[in-house]
Amino acid sequence: MRDRRLDATLGGMQPDIIPLDPADDPLVEEVQALRVAVDAVDTPDFPPPCPREFRADLTAQTSGRRVEPFVARIDGAVVGYLALWLPLRDNLDNADASLMVHPDHRRRGIGRALHAYAVDRVRDIGRKRLTGASVEALPGGPARSDAGRAFGTAVGAKASLDEVRRRLDLTTADRAAMAEMLAAARSRATGYQLLTWGNRTPDEYVADIGYLEGRLNSDAPVGDLTLEPEQVDERRLREREGVLDAAGMTVYSAGVVHEDSGKLVALTTLARAATVPWHAWQWITLVDPDHRGHRLGALVKIENLRTAEEHEPGLRMIDTWNAAVNSHMISINEAMGFRAVDSWVMWQQEV
Repeated sequence: MRDRRLDATLGGMQPDIIPLDPADDPLVEEVQALRVAVDAVDTPDFPPPCPREFRADLTAQTSGRRVEPFVARIDGAVVGYLALWLPLRDNLDNADASLMVHPDHRRRGIGRALHAYAVDRVRDIGRKRLTGASVEALPGGPARSDAGRAFGTAVGAKASLDEVRRRLDLTTADRAAMAEMLAAARSRATGYQLLTWGNRTPDEYVADIGYLEGRLNSDAPVGDLTLEPEQVDERRLREREGVLDAAGMTVYSAGVVHEDSGKLVALTTLARAATVPWHAWQWITLVDPDHRGHRLGALVKIENLRTAEEHEPGLRMIDTWNAAVNSHMISINEAMGFRAVDSWVMWQQEV
């Protein structure tokens, strides 16, 4: 749900940086306008940032993480925004940063000032690493600014993981190929039962899903990022569901249950923002290592997509990210019709 970009800036007037009070409605609205302006320039094919989701993020103080938002102003005008996401149960040396500068105020030192502020704040609270992301163009893809890489390099961050965003256009998707793929997956999934649900995880599978999600940082490629596995228990999962409910997100999940053990061993999730009926994000897809080789990843992704389309007649586009080296999941996505759009670099900096 966080924005994933860094901005390049040069010297200029120093902004006034202050905490963003979620109760300050006029200031929150100004920052939301900045978020819309940034996406319109940096990733114009993105759906407009959802204001309800943004407000939910600002108040998402849970047992697993807290957010510290800050605003950069010059002469009273909002010109930049910084959010620090602080894990509270694991990865306690890390902080994730979302940093953006209004397109009309770039290359004036605002990005550098926000970065310096972030480094000081992270040091003050005893964290050792700052992580962020930037977008880049792919060969033959839509134009993207190279400012993110220039900025990350200039401030001393390390390009630690390359990801690629892919998009599925449901208006042109090859339905016959997808049906063939689903039939093949079903034929290999003997002994497994499909399960779908919405915003609330079924109680009986909370522990299984916590186990699967906790494997993400060890199973999925993380490049040179320093990340610990997350401990996902019922409290953490339910708190996250509460944040998604507050954001107005509509969530579709599918899993498969191993009939002999009764365990849920594969999982995938799609989510649609409250204000954007035409778009969804493809989030996590995980399969227990002991149950791989049965095409469970393809099964849950396609079945979940079918469920979402049944309930979302306006759905047209789905975006997802994969590490560039995650060939297995990329092969599933591309077989479904996802096509590469742009490249995303995950940066990490020791502070």
